[in-house]
Amino acid sequence: MKPEETASRWLRLVVADAELSPYLIGVDLRRLGAHLAASVTAALAGRPVDDPWQGLGLSEEQHRRILDYLIGVLWASDLPQERIAMVRTAVGG
Repeated sequence: MKPEETASRWLRLVVADAELSPYLIGVDLRRLGAHLAASVTAALAGRPVDDPWQGLGLSEEQHRRILDYLIGVLWASDLPQERIAMVRTAVGG
């Protein structure tokens, strides 16, 4: 799966989450999606990633849930476990 598709699926899950979606009111979702795709690309290459969700006022628990959505998307795309772990480390800190 391409990073853009991964990011799109990830963002759709976050937008569909009733607790998280209010944090996205007024956010340019196209721009956020592009930032997420760049973050996924960097993470898959083993490079560190700036928190794409920074500045939204999310709690640590909400950040974990957002990361869990990404991991779910990667798992569903049959990405090998070691790559998923690499992305988790890069994106989740």
